[in-house]
Amino acid sequence: MKNDKPRILLETEGSYPYSGGGVSTWAHILCTELVEKVDFDLLAVTGNPYVESRYRLPQNVHKIIHIPLWGVDEPSDYYDNDRPFSYQIKKKARTTKEVTKNLFKPIFEDFLACLFDPYSNVQHISEVLYGMWKYFDYFDYKQTMRQPLLWFDFKYSLQDYFDVLGMDDHEQPRVFDMTFGMRWFYHFLMPIAAPIPPKVDVTHATIAGFPALASIASKFEYGIPSIVTDHGVYMRERLINVGQADMPFFSKKLLVDLSTIVSRAVYHTADQISPVTTANTDWEKRFEAKEEHILPIYNGVNTDVFVPTPKPSKTKDTPTVVAVAHLFPLKDIETMIETAALVREEIPEVQFTVYGSLEVDKDYVKKCRKLIKERKLEDTFHLGGYHDQPSMIFNEGDISILTSISEGFPYTVIESMSCARPVVATDVGGIRDALEGCGILCKPRDPRDIANGVLKLLKDDDLRLEYGRKARERVLLTFKTEKSVNAYYDSYKELARKERKPLKNQVETASVKYLLEYLYDKEDAYHEK
Repeated sequence: MKNDKPRILLETEGSYPYSGGGVSTWAHILCTELVEKVDFDLLAVTGNPYVESRYRLPQNVHKIIHIPLWGVDEPSDYYDNDRPFSYQIKKKARTTKEVTKNLFKPIFEDFLACLFDPYSNVQHISEVLYGMWKYFDYFDYKQTMRQPLLWFDFKYSLQDYFDVLGMDDHEQPRVFDMTFGMRWFYHFLMPIAAPIPPKVDVTHATIAGFPALASIASKFEYGIPSIVTDHGVYMRERLINVGQADMPFFSKKLLVDLSTIVSRAVYHTADQISPVTTANTDWEKRFEAKEEHILPIYNGVNTDVFVPTPKPSKTKDTPTVVAVAHLFPLKDIETMIETAALVREEIPEVQFTVYGSLEVDKDYVKKCRKLIKERKLEDTFHLGGYHDQPSMIFNEGDISILTSISEGFPYTVIESMSCARPVVATDVGGIRDALEGCGILCKPRDPRDIANGVLKLLKDDDLRLEYGRKARERVLLTFKTEKSVNAYYDSYKELARKERKPLKNQVETASVKYLLEYLYDKEDAYHEK
């Protein structure tokens, strides 16, 4: 670091700056609070290219590298706008069938071997992922990944793999499944072809997944140190999502194994792993994060914005439960609806309102609306949609509720606490760290248990007010924005001062070493950018 203002590459997926939610809230707070102290570049992975920023970005955010995984044929259409068109033409011209066969195919074969044995040597896995990035820094992504010889490699490797497993015919992948697998590779690996902005001092991934491929490449190529912030544990949530998905066994296994090798390599190469709750550390160590690199940093809330106020007139005389959650399966809104039905049996006038995006999973929203109708809750349970003043939401209610089946350390919990509104929440992720002694923890997917918690607080005014007061005090003591942001700033400064030791100098994987030697021989052409 040449000065006292480090430059950070902040890597996000499905969140900042194009979507709302807890991770985006955290990222925006981080960038905004450090506007005078830190410069940021954003590497934002999204599901599609048709997105717009949901935030007014602070002046210290200098560049956005946008990588849509789907809806684009050429990844460079979106992330490589700083380089002239002639640069892309040169990359395509270099990328012949012979180049793919001699330089990329051996690396791809190593990649497949890692995929079929995702708990093999993690240093080897990391080197192979770096080798793919190094190749795509000089050769064209589309020209390479569309070569038929890679398809045949994948097909025959799969057949050999499943033959060794001795699986029944009905469990064997179909041609359709294999085609879809190659399509997944093409799209999910797009971040591995992204250029790394110059003069970055530290990379900071908001998830131990595909956006952090840039962190792995940076560590190998330039020795740039990295941080990973685990909000929810990537692999835990991937397993939940895949387990609920309607897809063949082969597809589920392929997606889980691909995620596993990436996540293990991210942890392996990271200099600091900062879960937002100590509850995540067991999962991180399970995927071989080094214990000495784990430094939890709790989220923080602006206690001058999220302040207790009286209920507004529209809810003043009505028992009211509020929630802030995008409507998608991990938030388990269906259980919240069933909870409302049970609470209404004892408090007929109760009102539940959920504020959050209705666009994240439209099929799930339809499912929730159908359940509301089936339970005859149209006058009790309301989907409030997006709310542009979150500090106002919690004061509408007497309490707030969270029914997630997986969480990190959710902002909605500490924001409600800061407003002196006690929380009834499922005991997942780091919620216990926040609520112990000032809220009610319940079993996930148990409407009766959650309803009992809601009824306990709505029926006991003294207990509800006591928990609200304790919740506010706990936030003021432990979960303020300044404490969280300062911890990241201190980490940035410390890591930026570290001596850079590029890991490429220690590569032992033969296919990657061969590529490096080839490119070093063509050094003049390689640096012609």
